[in-house]
Formats: sequence, structure tokens, C-alpha cells
Amino acid sequence: MNSGHDVAVVGAGPIGLATALLLARQAGIPAARIVVFDKRVPPAATSLSALPIDLRVFALSRASEKILRAADAWTEIAATRAAPYERMHVWHADVPPHGGDALVFDAAEIGERDLGCIVENNVLQAALAAAARRAGITFEEAEIDALEQERDAVVLRSGSRALRARLVVGADGAQSRVRDLAGLTATRTDYGQTAIVAMVSTAKPHQNTAWQRFLGDGTLAFLPLVDGRSSIVWSVPTPRAEALLAVTPDAFEKELGEDFDGALGKVQLASERLKFPLWRLSAAQYVTTRVALVGDAAHVVHPLAGQGANLGLLDAAALADVLEAGILQREDPGSLRILRRYERWRRSENDLMSGAIDAFDRLLARGSGRLATLAQRGMPWVGRSALAKRVFIERALGLAGELPAAAR
Repeated sequence: MNSGHDVAVVGAGPIGLATALLLARQAGIPAARIVVFDKRVPPAATSLSALPIDLRVFALSRASEKILRAADAWTEIAATRAAPYERMHVWHADVPPHGGDALVFDAAEIGERDLGCIVENNVLQAALAAAARRAGITFEEAEIDALEQERDAVVLRSGSRALRARLVVGADGAQSRVRDLAGLTATRTDYGQTAIVAMVSTAKPHQNTAWQRFLGDGTLAFLPLVDGRSSIVWSVPTPRAEALLAVTPDAFEKELGEDFDGALGKVQLASERLKFPLWRLSAAQYVTTRVALVGDAAHVVHPLAGQGANLGLLDAAALADVLEAGILQREDPGSLRILRRYERWRRSENDLMSGAIDAFDRLLARGSGRLATLAQRGMPWVGRSALAKRVFIERALGLAGELPAAAR
């Protein structure tokens, strides 16, 4: 391995690749001195449109779109099976899907063209990997065995090979090896739920709308795809999820249609079914000397609000901002003083979002009792308040809070 780098980003997923690109394009770190390190480096894709369909999708916000533009990846993403959605339709199991108590958020209400875009994981990753190669960022395909923090560098070891960098960014997911090797701890809370994801077709068109129903024992979302089908994220107690995965497609479709309350007519399964256990994770610290965590390595949230990837991209852009400011002042990019600025900034924003998502899950998706009843009865009030709806729409677009430069 090359021994001299300014930054080593561990994790070649979308958040790691976006971090590497923003550090090169925004923070002014030479691309040739940035390396992306992963046990599986994404291959060069000749055509994004030729990629197989990926059942894992992200609802990317306007802020994420701007960050991906800054990373030089958005043009390819937008041209490859990306599905803008113009509305969000949210309702509780106790009310009909098209009744007056359903919440409808429309981009037109605040003069926006859409509320975001549904993008497949492999399309996002391939576009970012292509942008990283264009920029001259290097890749190392290896798995980390050890991380040694020295006074002026971090040494990453893989077998007999070693790589030295002034800063290591852990973008290697919820089971982060960087986090563990750097001695950073995390609190994990199991939701007792499993998310089932699949692709479905519906008798009625999805109307470029993201549909979400709070079920009482979980949440069901239908996310619009560009070909008229929908991607579902069905988060329910794990025993029920395992039962749903074991039944025949016909039985699965029947239960799915019942939980969706027939909002789009008959539902037909159009893919295999995958599952993801759900938990909440928060790192006790996002940084230590010459090490910083971004994305799921630092925080994992419930998928009901579709904010996981958006928060990770904001982490990447915020880290680029603080490093740019430090470099302009001739500071070392691995300085703990600089990295603490990133931690304070992003922890406050991520904790706020994580707490709000937890409240939605406890009170709306699975709630019972007096407080949950009050929250559920408050949904129609939000729908009748232009101010409250604007607040929700701006938060969904990622336009609220303290935004890094690439997201503005």
C-alpha cells in the first residue's frame, strides 16, 4: 500500500465515497492524497442504467441532492431510474387512507418541484465511485486488521501491509471496525422490529407520491419508482416479519394489501423479499485523535422517516466544511480540536432527528395509551395548519437546521 495519504476513508459505500469526494472538491485536500479503503471496492460501471435492480432504496432529500451535485455525481444519478416524488400521504390505521384526517404534504405548497427522489443503493454507489475515479481518488481493496494511532498519523494494517494517513474517516457502517479499533463505544437499542423490503406493482398509479401508514404495531411505506412500481418498507415486530417472509406470495400480498388499507388497489409482489433487523445506534463520541465517524458508523435511526442516508450525507458535508476551515488556518486535518467542531455540529442535529423519529415510532406507529392517542388525534391538526405543514416539509427536504455549505 502507498504509505503517504492525508485522508483514508474506510468504507466504499455511498457515505464513504461522498465523504472522499467532498474532502477533495470542497475542503481542498488533493484527491491523489485521499484513499478509499474497503474489502469490496465497487467495480467501474460502464453504464449505470445497466445495473441490476437493487431492492434497497433511499429517499434522498433536496439537501442530499445538493450535496451529490457538489460531489459531481447527481447528473448520472438523476438520469438512472431516479424517481422524484411530489407528495407524501400519511395516515393512521384508525382512519381511512383518503379521508380528511390523512396528512398530505405537497411540494407545491412551498414552491418546490418535488419533496425528494427515490434512488437505488447501487445506482448511488456506482455514480459516486465513478466520480471518485474521475477526481483521481485511489482505492485499496483490503480488510482492516489493526488501527494504530501515532502522534502525527494513523496506521491502518491489513495482513503484512500498512497504510499511514493523517486522518482516518470511519464510514464502514453500523458494525464499524474503525469505531471498535479506535476505542469508540456506541449504545445500541433493539427496536424488536424487522423491516421487509420488496418491489410491488399496484392496480392504481402511485401518483408520484410516497405513501405511509402507521399500523399500530409498526409502519408501512410505499415509495414510488420511475417505472410505476413501488418499493415497500414494512416495519413490524420481528415474529410477524418472520411469519410474513415464510408465507406464499399470495398470502403475503393479501396481508400487505390489508395493512395498506387498499390505498392503491390490489398489490402484487414483483421481486423477492429481503429483511433488515432494526435498531437505534449512537456512538458515545464521533471523533478521537485523527479519527472521525460518519453515517451509520456514528448513528443509526429507524427507517420510518427515510432519513438515514440523508443524515450521513450531511455528516460528510459538515466534515468537509470544518476541515476546509482548519486547512485555511494551516491546521492539521487530524487535529482533535478541528474534529470536535464536526462532532458538536453533527451530534446536535443527529440527536434531534433521532429523538423525533423515536417519538413518531413510539406514539404514532406503535403507540397505545393516552399520550399516543393525543398524538394520533393531533395529525389532522397538522394537516390544517399551513405553518406546521411547512415545518414538516422543510425538515423532510433537509432545508432546516444548521446546513453545511454543500447542502445550501
